[in-house]
Amino acid sequence: MTQHSLALDTPALATTAMPSPEECWQAVLGRDRTHNGRFWFSVKTTGVYCRPSCAARRPLRHNVAFHPTPDAAEAAGFRPCKRCKPRDWLAGAAVEGGLSKPVARACALFDSPDIDTPPSLGEVARRVGLSSGALSKRFIAELGVNPRDWLVARKRERFRKALRDGETVADALYGAGYGSPSRVYETSDKALGMTPATYAKGGAGAHIDYTTVESDYGRVLVATTRKGIAAVFLGDSDRSLESDLKRDFPAADLTRDDSMLKPRVAAVLARLYGRKPSALDAPDAPLDIVGTAFQWKVWKALTEIPSGETRSYGEIARSIGEPTAARAVGRACASNQAAVVIPCHRAVGARGSLTGYRWGVARKERLLADERRRSST
Repeated sequence: MTQHSLALDTPALATTAMPSPEECWQAVLGRDRTHNGRFWFSVKTTGVYCRPSCAARRPLRHNVAFHPTPDAAEAAGFRPCKRCKPRDWLAGAAVEGGLSKPVARACALFDSPDIDTPPSLGEVARRVGLSSGALSKRFIAELGVNPRDWLVARKRERFRKALRDGETVADALYGAGYGSPSRVYETSDKALGMTPATYAKGGAGAHIDYTTVESDYGRVLVATTRKGIAAVFLGDSDRSLESDLKRDFPAADLTRDDSMLKPRVAAVLARLYGRKPSALDAPDAPLDIVGTAFQWKVWKALTEIPSGETRSYGEIARSIGEPTAARAVGRACASNQAAVVIPCHRAVGARGSLTGYRWGVARKERLLADERRRSST
């Protein structure tokens, strides 16, 4: 058995599950372009919804709600912001940090809710003005997956969402486009991490042990399954960290076990303080997290960056043999759920800028500074 769960999951874009409310809010505060397409936010005092990077005046937190899609925001009664034009962005307007127009248009054509069968790659490529080969290369560069795998991921996400929304397993699987129940159950561990029936119950029956500890970088939450580490979160309070853990599987059997997890916590803290090399396959850190094959290539490359050093997204892309996939590398870093164990803080912008970091840019800056100090002594 491998030490991590490898499965195709949806890329962190307009087509993926939303981040936690706390992460969404931090992205709004920072006008974080890397979160464009991961969610949209609405402001009840103005009646509009925006992209995370919108340059309008920042709203008050209690006036803000988060939505997975523009359609969801409009269904809640909000209209598109005239400043950041979220509908134009989704349709493929060339906005820094977003998808190119051909890829955004192709995603919309593949994923149209008004058709039962997705159009062929050739048909979509023709409609966006590219050859099939060129469109596939664009998908790999910007999303990290080819069109076929993107469609598989979207089908799985529709299935998951339908189950979370309370649909029966049968209705969810046929509504998502599966022609046979056997196809779902054959791949349920990869698609859901558990059987469809368990997932539909909010994770009921799944068991996760977790604990939180204090560190020089704030509170640390470590969560494990019987297979390995499922999450390592950094934050400012146990409450927010536990809320993140409960977000996806509210009915899962979450058990706080400070004693049993001491060895796992010791391994994580050792990495946090630079006392052990960050080798993804080290026996002290087996992982049980879900990612695409592309994401795992990126995460593996991150563990090979020596402590105290950084690599740009472009350099990481070249190191994994995908020289044009710098943006997709950035999204893979943003989707990392195992802080420090997978050291995404060592990935930086082209000119060394710290860019975004799920657990806060200030925390990323301190992690890198401490690593450099330890490496120089």
